[in-house]
Amino acid sequence: MTRSLTLAALILLLASPAGAQTAPRKFGRGLAGMTTSVLEVPGNIVAESRARGYGEGIPLGFAKGLGMIIPRTLVGVWEFLSAPFPLPAGYQPILSPEFPWSYFEGGHAETPTKSKERGHAETPTKSKRHP
Repeated sequence: MTRSLTLAALILLLASPAGAQTAPRKFGRGLAGMTTSVLEVPGNIVAESRARGYGEGIPLGFAKGLGMIIPRTLVGVWEFLSAPFPLPAGYQPILSPEFPWSYFEGGHAETPTKSKERGHAETPTKSKRHP
């Protein structure tokens, strides 16, 4: 029974208008950061693999993910405890992506691609089969 109530309360806390940053959302973001920080490892593998390819993405994402577990947890504790206060201004998230599972959503990488890092615009490539 208490698990159901806890889950329902968490869903209600996270259910806010799209993009709105509020104290309950910050509280939920902190709780998520404290409890699901291990998702940084597979999440960074996915993001780096999308941005750089599997050869570079898997080892680089693994290393970045391991390195982000502790910061995600500590920022989660900070956001959980400071949820009633608008720090930083407007309850904005400290880390990007906002939630650890956001790496898996939308099919786009959080990490910039090589061409964007160099300041080049990405141009679509034409298929060899279809001109």
